[in-house]
Amino acid sequence: MIKKTKLWRLIAVLTLGLMTISILSGCAPADKAEKVEKINITYVKSPLNVPSIIQKSQNMLASEFGKDNIEVAFHEITAGPKQTQALAAGSLDILNALGATSAILAAANGVDLKIISIFSRAPEAFMIISKTPDIDEPADLKGKKVGGPTGTVLHQLLMAALTANSLTAQDIEFVSMDIPSAVAAMQNGSIDAALAAGPASLRALNAGAHIVTTGEGLVEGAIVVAVRGEFLRKHPDLVKRFNKVHQESLAFIKNNPEETYRLTAEETGLSVEDVKKMFPWYDFNHEIKPSDIEEMKKTQEFLIKNGMLTNSIKIEDLIVTLK
Repeated sequence: MIKKTKLWRLIAVLTLGLMTISILSGCAPADKAEKVEKINITYVKSPLNVPSIIQKSQNMLASEFGKDNIEVAFHEITAGPKQTQALAAGSLDILNALGATSAILAAANGVDLKIISIFSRAPEAFMIISKTPDIDEPADLKGKKVGGPTGTVLHQLLMAALTANSLTAQDIEFVSMDIPSAVAAMQNGSIDAALAAGPASLRALNAGAHIVTTGEGLVEGAIVVAVRGEFLRKHPDLVKRFNKVHQESLAFIKNNPEETYRLTAEETGLSVEDVKKMFPWYDFNHEIKPSDIEEMKKTQEFLIKNGMLTNSIKIEDLIVTLK
């Protein structure tokens, strides 16, 4: 017979052992589930997203994450709302070139995303163009039909240009359409002016259109790099490595300008001469400056004022500084 004291000791040892086994067995699947096998990243080459083009063409991300057998999957989703919807669904981890406007709209509507850097600023790359001879400046848009994408940097440019000329949205007829459709509609005379950017605007200008105004002095045209919040919280090391590769691509651009122009031309279908003409429009400095934060605040005000956003957010809460 086992004495009571020994019996209780035996029960305690067995219980502790079972608890330990349970804890260890419970941790194993969780650890396994946390292993990342694939990182899903957007690939947006237009208007002229040179860092993304270099990262992909030089296999920079594949090389970095291949060290840990992590696949990098590129997804060519260009529309901001579709990007943020995929991010919210967990289908995308990093949005490598997202309009700040789309980022703010998504975050204000509950999408868990964080901005880790600026992708580019390009006020000169965003423009209103026209083929109509009597439309030379924004004031001439009164009573005219203008087409372009709603709730974007370009839409913000249009409203800023109207406001600067004592006009309102009611003074024009706005038609919501994507950039290629807007440019085509302007070319065939269906609309009087188009909101355009990048290669689409350059081709239109080469075909006889003229610039009514650019974003210079009106909008910064900020494009950001955004990350799914959960992915950042669980895998900050991977996000830091992505950011490191982004900086390496900027160094490549700086040190290899001619090669950069050639690779960009091949990927976008532009001529090397056109790439060289457009390249100075873009500032690819990735650091988030105080002026960028102020510009995002202005963007949020624009969205609220024009009825595209009801919930305001603190812009600073969207931004994460990687250390």
